[in-house]
Amino acid sequence: MNIRAFKYLSPLIIYLGAFWSFSTTGWQVWLPIVWAWIIIPLAELLIKPVPSNMSAAEEELAKKERTYDFLLYFIVILQYSLLIKFLLAMSLDEMTGADIAGRIWVMGLLCGTFGINVGHELGHRVNTFEQVLAKALLLTSLYMHFFTEHNKGHHKRVATPEDPSSARYGEPVYTFYFRTIFFSYISAWHIANDEVRKKGKPVFSLYNEMVQYSLIQLAFIAFIFFLFSGLVLLYFLAAAMIGILLLETVNYIEHYGLQRKPTGDGRYERAMPEHSWNSDHVIGRLMLFELSRHSDHHYLASRKYQVLRHHDASPQMPTGYPGMMILSLFPPAWFYVMNRRIKKLQSVKTV
Repeated sequence: MNIRAFKYLSPLIIYLGAFWSFSTTGWQVWLPIVWAWIIIPLAELLIKPVPSNMSAAEEELAKKERTYDFLLYFIVILQYSLLIKFLLAMSLDEMTGADIAGRIWVMGLLCGTFGINVGHELGHRVNTFEQVLAKALLLTSLYMHFFTEHNKGHHKRVATPEDPSSARYGEPVYTFYFRTIFFSYISAWHIANDEVRKKGKPVFSLYNEMVQYSLIQLAFIAFIFFLFSGLVLLYFLAAAMIGILLLETVNYIEHYGLQRKPTGDGRYERAMPEHSWNSDHVIGRLMLFELSRHSDHHYLASRKYQVLRHHDASPQMPTGYPGMMILSLFPPAWFYVMNRRIKKLQSVKTV
């Protein structure tokens, strides 16, 4: 067992905070939000990024260490445990409006940070067991189509005008939300429909992944409605939407303004480290299971989170993901910081 794997237990601080949020009332409900969106961003402004990589020997050992995988499996158990606690708390407790809002935001944080993010990591695995876990996590945000569109759409079209998940230069995050959420969903249907046609099966049948996802998600919604109440379902839907918006904010900052060069015949150069924004800020890396080393992830999508590498050629974010997500919500400030970096990158390429 590799003791280094246990540094990835640090994200469980948010789960502990969420458990307390769903067990108490008052200002303490908001503690996980304060941790995620105030304390971590401030800390990452002070702590320098760490661009170092593992040695070849260390990387080989890390690839074979199952502890890294078991931690992800444990997240699935925690995610559903906290979702159940959230639903029970929202149906049984006496709460103020601030308590309700705080708990919804905390559950939304779990949906985005763990439900979709860890689902993303497991969704890149090749074995069926881990892919089922990925879909189970995505279900907690009602975003199962992400599995299809991300793996078979986004990774092929990243940093091109055809990719709804790649933010364009000068595009505010708020208009990006509408474009990416709608067209990513449509894209997932196109991909799934094409797959069943190739197999010679009817498009509207259980052979279609999107039909499967739709039925599972409708059943999940119905389960919450009948077991709890319509009001609790609304609380859950609000939390799921927050999780979705967190994901799409991450998509926005990861590829903003970066473009692959066309090579003709509707094709583009291979996705390289310079086509994704990277962050080596340690706290964000740990909290998001190395998602912020996004340049290497797109360069080699099969690489597991624990061995993702820093590339000198990748464009670097000025701070970690939490801080960059907050910055993106203020478009004038975002454009001031990021457009200058893009222009600098372009000037270096032309030299």
